[in-house]
Amino acid sequence: MENNELQELVSQISLEYFQKPFKHQAIFNKRLRTTGGRYLLNSHNIEINPEQLNHFGEKALIDIIKHELCHYHLHIEGKGYQHRDKDFKQLIQLVDAPRFCKPIKSYDERANYVYTCTKCKLKFKRIKKVNTQKYRCGRCGGKLKIVSKIN
Repeated sequence: MENNELQELVSQISLEYFQKPFKHQAIFNKRLRTTGGRYLLNSHNIEINPEQLNHFGEKALIDIIKHELCHYHLHIEGKGYQHRDKDFKQLIQLVDAPRFCKPIKSYDERANYVYTCTKCKLKFKRIKKVNTQKYRCGRCGGKLKIVSKIN
C-alpha cells in the first residue's frame, strides 16, 4: 500500500465512522517503532507504522486509523483528545477502535541489557541502560550488576 492509497482509506474511514471529512495528510512513517500510529497536533496529519500492516494485516491498520481519527476529530472540535479524557474513551467505544495496538516485538525481544542482583541473584532484562550506581534491586535492595548487553 502506498501513501496515496492510505490517504484514500483514511478519508473513507473518516466519512464512514465519523461522518466528517479528513482534511489533512495521512502518510506511512517507517521510523515509528513502538507505536502503531500517531496524530500530530501542530499539522493535524496522521502517521502510520507500515510494519503494523505487514505483520497484522488490513484489519489492524483500519483499527489504528480509527484510533488516530478519534484523536484528530476531538482535537479539531476542541474536546478532550488524550487517552485519559472522557470524550476520547466514549468516542473510542462508539467507533469500536482499540485503545492500544498490538506490539510488533515483545518486551523480551526489544530488551538490550541483562542485569542481576548481587544479593538475591534475581535476573531481569531492560530496554534502556540502568544506572547501577543509582538504582537497586526492587526485591531486596541489593546492588545491580550488568551481566550482558544484547545486540
